[in-house]
Amino acid sequence: MWVTDDGRIRHQLLPNGRYDEARGNRESAYQGRYVITGNKIDYWDDTGFTADGVFVDENTLHHAGMILRRK
Repeated sequence: MWVTDDGRIRHQLLPNGRYDEARGNRESAYQGRYVITGNKIDYWDDTGFTADGVFVDENTLHHAGMILRRK
């Protein structure tokens, strides 16, 4: 689980290559698949939206202008 410091955005990276993103009180706001290559993560939302991010260390993910921390 990766979470912003305020807890508003929560990414659950599932072992089957799928993710589930919650935003505020909205659980499963976004779902799709992901691939990690080196320190980069690429997301493909089920609606067709794409995004990416970078793991700057083992506990910090920079994604779409946000900083998420491993929980």
